[in-house]
Amino acid sequence: MAKNDLISGSIWDEYSNQVIKRMDEPTHQGEITEEMAKEAGGKLIVADFGAESCGDAVRLYWVVNETTDVIVNSKFKSFGCGTAIASSDVMAELCIGKTVDEAIKITNIDVEKALRDHPDVPAVPPQKMHCSVMAYDVIKKAASTYKGVDMESLESEIIVCECARVSLATLQEVIKLNNLQTVEEVTDYTKAGAFCKSCIKPGGHEAKDIYLVDILKDVHAEMEHDKLKQAADASAAGQSSFDKMTIVQRIKLIDEVLDGEIRPMLAMDGGNMEIIDIKENTPHYDIYIRYLGACNGCASGDTGTLYAIESVLKQKVDENIRVLPI
Repeated sequence: MAKNDLISGSIWDEYSNQVIKRMDEPTHQGEITEEMAKEAGGKLIVADFGAESCGDAVRLYWVVNETTDVIVNSKFKSFGCGTAIASSDVMAELCIGKTVDEAIKITNIDVEKALRDHPDVPAVPPQKMHCSVMAYDVIKKAASTYKGVDMESLESEIIVCECARVSLATLQEVIKLNNLQTVEEVTDYTKAGAFCKSCIKPGGHEAKDIYLVDILKDVHAEMEHDKLKQAADASAAGQSSFDKMTIVQRIKLIDEVLDGEIRPMLAMDGGNMEIIDIKENTPHYDIYIRYLGACNGCASGDTGTLYAIESVLKQKVDENIRVLPI
């Protein structure tokens, strides 16, 4: 069928010439019989897979060398749309010459990219990406048949975006590492949700068990929980370390905090302060200080300034600190 024989208009502009060519003239369409497999010196594997969302189905034939596990020939039959035929044709082609374990690693993105005319231009419109997903799934079915295992056992991760083959673990890690805030950012980083968009939120092309909007919300809730826990742990660790410090170490730590938080403020008014002594008065640590310069004799030394110093030391050093001017 020629490009203009079916539909004239912009929709055909979304399909690559490779897709259209393989729709009309698939290279690997056909059947492999037991006799043909024996002649090729291999074992015949036949796998069927159907997509409930669109009614398309594909049958995959492999001839596998049982000594090397290499797929020496591969053909398909497709029952569905032209995009399914084109995707299945490329899928069968990509399998030939690979071992069964290597074939399992062929993703739907590999299939779609092999159909592109230009590396940066998608071969099919977003709503048709499920056709290449079906090609990926039938490979898993063939591999599980050859290995004598359940198909599910070949999928070790929870796949959220079938189109881009993006796992839940990958999404969670990328969101955390890059502090992503929106679904659009998640899509930019991972390509999840860039094609049929079913995985973004409920109501798309296909129903999903989990959606990007839920993952983003859950990861941010977890990040906030971790942040609070880390703050609590840091506070507890700080209290414990201060308790175990020598008097010299305590004075040094407090001086560092004062240099960063308090002394610059005092210096603006021509004042300063120094630590005279630290005494334990369980459960408190009493910090005795002396005001210097303009702060010496200032009325706020017993009120606002004192409160500011004590608050900073409670927050940064230990919550049981009390500051006493002399």
